[in-house]
Amino acid sequence: MIGVAAAAASKESTLVAGIAGLVAGALSMAAGEYVSVSSQRDAELADIDREKHELATDPKGELEELAAIYRKRGLEPALAMKVAEQLSAAENRLTVHMRDELGLDESTLANPFQAALVSAASFSGLAILPVLALLVAPASLRIVAIAIVSLASLGLLGALGGRLGGAPIGRASLRVMLGGGAAMAVTALIGHLLRLAGIG
Repeated sequence: MIGVAAAAASKESTLVAGIAGLVAGALSMAAGEYVSVSSQRDAELADIDREKHELATDPKGELEELAAIYRKRGLEPALAMKVAEQLSAAENRLTVHMRDELGLDESTLANPFQAALVSAASFSGLAILPVLALLVAPASLRIVAIAIVSLASLGLLGALGGRLGGAPIGRASLRVMLGGGAAMAVTALIGHLLRLAGIG
């Protein structure tokens, strides 16, 4: 949007660019997340299939493997074997191995469609803000308004990412804002040069 606005394009053209960027970005984020989470789910399902095969072909070895996991967690050998036997008898054996050996829970396996929708929605929620800034800002402040709102959105996104990842919020926010600011400066320069060349 800043690049188009810097090329002295009309408000309408800048709006089209903003909406196109929003839709393209949301779809790109959704597609990327879908592919990534699909790969994760494929790996999880492959682990589960391998575990099913091992339980069917070597149940005794799998029971010993389960007991070894409990020994590593601090149980005495005899107690570890007893826990492994009791859990295997009381629950679905595959469920026990998924949870304690693979660290998987069938109810929380990766869901590519859900991940794609969440990614697209979260991107769109913040990407709409610069579009709204364009609609309300006077023509003389159009680029400034888009830049400020975009940087604020990026800062919020960086802070959220930092909080979720356990990193310092200020540093994470600043890093994203600096990267976004540099990208906006480059696009503004390109738009300005296109205008000087008579292309805008």
